[in-house]
Formats: sequence, structure tokens, C-alpha cells
Amino acid sequence: MKIYLGGDHAAFPMKEKIKEYLRRDLGHEAEDCGPSTFEAEDDYPDFIKPVARAVAEDPENRRGIVMGGSGQGEAIVANRFKGIRAALYYGGPEEIIKLSREHNNANILSLGARFISENDALHAVKLWLETPFLNEERHVRRVKKIDAEN
Repeated sequence: MKIYLGGDHAAFPMKEKIKEYLRRDLGHEAEDCGPSTFEAEDDYPDFIKPVARAVAEDPENRRGIVMGGSGQGEAIVANRFKGIRAALYYGGPEEIIKLSREHNNANILSLGARFISENDALHAVKLWLETPFLNEERHVRRVKKIDAEN
């Protein structure tokens, strides 16, 4: 599966670690949408929008992982794109990660780098990527309603 990554200065080290983990340990193709270097004054929408666009183009075969200080703004930006269902994780019960996939078919995971360790982030990424959508009628129906035009 192709995974698109994007973040900001607050999550730059985490993004680099996740990119390496995806490629080396999980065998995924990981495309980095930036930033490519640490820039303390960068703006997260510049890096999150390309991730969301790429995933929206082929949501069956692509996923995205975005991250920032809290992950909140990154999830907000991603969720502005039709067909994107970004779920936020910044610690707490890992069940929320599974539910985002099982019930909501989340295709972007947003991580709060200031609230979770790199090891917890790697665990969250692995769990999220390995958890399938349940594809039960009630969940399919709800996802269709989420993706429907307003």
C-alpha cells in the first residue's frame, strides 16, 4: 500500500521516524509530502493538503498519515477534502485507533506529536494500518452518508 506522509516542524522528527518504519519494517511505499527539512516557521496546511489530495484520488489503495503538535489542525485540513476521513490520535486508549478503521474506514491518521512518544506513534501506525474496515452494512451506510455531498 502507498502511504503519504505530511507534517510540520513540531512533528518533523516523528515523520522521519515513521517514514523509515513504514519502508523498512512494514514494507510499504511511503511518499513524503514534506517538510523535507526542519523549518520552525512552516505552515502545516502546505504539507497536509498534498497528502489529502493524493489519498482522495485513490482511497482504495492509498492512505495518509499526517502529524503536528496536536494533530488537530492537520485533521481539520485533511477532512476538508471530499472522500477523506481523517481520525485523530494523541494518546489514550488504542481502541480508538481500531474503531477509526473498523467503523469509519478512516483513510488518514492524524497524530499529535507533542502528546505521544515516537514508539507510541509507531505502534499506532502499525495498528491502524493492520486494522480492516468491518464492511458491515451499518458502517458502509454511515460512511456513504459522511462522503455524500451536503
